[in-house]
Amino acid sequence: MLLKNDPVGAFVYYPDAEPAHAPDGPLHGLGFGVKDVLDVAGYPTGAGNPLWLSEAKPATASADAVQALLDAGARFLGKTQTSEFAYSLDGRSAHYRTPLNVRAPGRVPGGSSSGSAAAVAAGLVDFALGSDTGGSIRTPAAYCGLIGFRPTHGRVSVRGMLTLAPSLDVVGWFADKGVVAEKVGEVLLGEDSAGAPLARMMIAEDAWALVTGEEEDAALRLAASRVSEHVTPAGAVTVAPEGLLAWQWVLKSIQGFEAWHEHGAWIRSRDAHLGPGVKERFEAASRVTAAQAEEARAKRVGIRERVVSLLGEDGVLVLPTVPNLAPWLDSSELALERYRGGALSALCIAGLSGLPQISLPIAESAGTPLGLSLIGPPGRDRALIALARKVLGS
Repeated sequence: MLLKNDPVGAFVYYPDAEPAHAPDGPLHGLGFGVKDVLDVAGYPTGAGNPLWLSEAKPATASADAVQALLDAGARFLGKTQTSEFAYSLDGRSAHYRTPLNVRAPGRVPGGSSSGSAAAVAAGLVDFALGSDTGGSIRTPAAYCGLIGFRPTHGRVSVRGMLTLAPSLDVVGWFADKGVVAEKVGEVLLGEDSAGAPLARMMIAEDAWALVTGEEEDAALRLAASRVSEHVTPAGAVTVAPEGLLAWQWVLKSIQGFEAWHEHGAWIRSRDAHLGPGVKERFEAASRVTAAQAEEARAKRVGIRERVVSLLGEDGVLVLPTVPNLAPWLDSSELALERYRGGALSALCIAGLSGLPQISLPIAESAGTPLGLSLIGPPGRDRALIALARKVLGS
């Protein structure tokens, strides 16, 4: 960590080995953090697990996304805490200090990109990289009151990243200001696919039905009205005709099968001391059969076609990022797992369709942040971020 102080426990305390950055460029003057599943030259990649870290050697090169930021003039300030192997939505750590959520004291920061979100929310960095497989950027963005962006799958290189489920994994980022989120996008995304301007907004009614509190629902719908000031309302739609719970099964089956393929042999060959929640998820992942995974992948094709057809070239889906407020830090594992299930039902829409999603910090209930999300057509990431900036007014 290259900062003098980390009051929120966002960073991993590695010996300093600052990689060089360009002396100027579009990101000159901005400092950033990197989730500890992405390689940074001179640093090990610890993945939130002490045994994995003990076997890791310092990376000889930085991940593509990290290097692109350095080449654009941004300064690396440290590697940030992650839930073990990026397999958690709450962000609590069994091995290290759980990063503090300064926007919602006493509540979880969200995971698995917990340190990146905490660092941005605390003002320690201007932006931070994270990874998102099932919701690991969007969830902490919602919990910590931040902009959190998940790009179109495959749009940003994942070379140099420790994978969890490759067909779902993306590199994304957090920012506290729309202008910063947009600048990072200009560097990492390249040019958008051609298409009409984003002009229609549809309310994802089945995702909205997941919201559990009346006050939360009212706050989110008020936030959605801000979006309608910039695009034309086109009514409510049911995104998943067969139900979002069925889509959640598809996500969990693909994620679990791929996660076990990536890490199962290592876990089985060692006493990895996986923390609560993560241990049970890997155990469940080990039981997903190849036939189940193949069935889920076949269903994903139809899911993508469904969402892409709803959006067309100019549509945007508006939905709660997650169904309610961040859980309390002392919540039971059972309560957190139940919450995770509801959250995945909303988060799986973009994950399975491979579409860009941005979570916006424009709602709150009882002084606690809520995230409102926009999902856009494939390859229209920068257009989606530009629309988000208009909504945010910054």
